[in-house]
Order: sequence, then C-alpha cells, then structure tokens
Amino acid sequence: MRRQKLKAAVFIGAVAALIAAVGPATAKGQLAGSDTVVVDCAGHPQVRPGSYLIACGDGNNGLVSLRWTQWGPTSAVGRGLDRVNDCVPYCAAGRFHSYPVTVRLDAARPGPGRQGRSHYTVLHLHYTADTPPHTPRDTAYPIR
Repeated sequence: MRRQKLKAAVFIGAVAALIAAVGPATAKGQLAGSDTVVVDCAGHPQVRPGSYLIACGDGNNGLVSLRWTQWGPTSAVGRGLDRVNDCVPYCAAGRFHSYPVTVRLDAARPGPGRQGRSHYTVLHLHYTADTPPHTPRDTAYPIR
C-alpha cells in the first residue's frame, strides 16, 4: 500500500513539474483574439512570454524572468535577464551569465499564417548594468 502511495506521489510530482515547465499554457501565454504576438523559435505566437529564446539555432542566448509592463498593438515593454553562454573554451563547455535588460518589441506587422494577428518584428535590448563581451548597451534583433 505504501509503495502504491509513493508511486502515485512521484507520478503527481512529475506531472506537476511538466505542467510548470510548459509555461505558455498559463494565462500569461494564452492568446486573446486581438493581441499582437511575438513569434517564438518554433513559429508559435506568444503573448507576454516569461522567457524567449533569441539564439534559435543553438540556444546559447535567451531572455528569462520576463515581466511585461506594457503589451499593445504597436509595441511591448518589459524587463528581464538576458542569459548568454560565454562559449569558453567552446560553447558546449561554456557557462551562462545573466545580464539585466529592458526589452522592447515593436515594428508590428500583420502576419500571414498567424491567424490574422499582428506580430512584432524587432526585439530591442537595453542592458541596464554590465553587457556581454563585445555587445553594445543597446542592440536589436529581427524577429521572423
């Protein structure tokens, strides 16, 4: 009997961890019909994501702990951390470092294949303290 209870507790814990890791299924990530979206690396539309991968090819740069203060039809503004792999001595052995940033999404355009929703096409980062090596304090990335 105890063994069955332990198995059930482990199973419930694993399911809870999986649900927590999924993220976009939370209220924050759900889409309202008129929301402008940001498209993630998998091509999925997101609204107010808590994290956002910048380096889609290798995962060595991404935003975490995002808190959005504004999300509108033409722009979105938030704060978070830019987690960057130093790739020293090479990327697989590198360490990730966090840099506080202000994030702005803008240049919204209507998107085919996005259920008629507009999507932001430029991601701006402003580093509020230190910056990653060889990275300007203000930088922008195109979003597909």
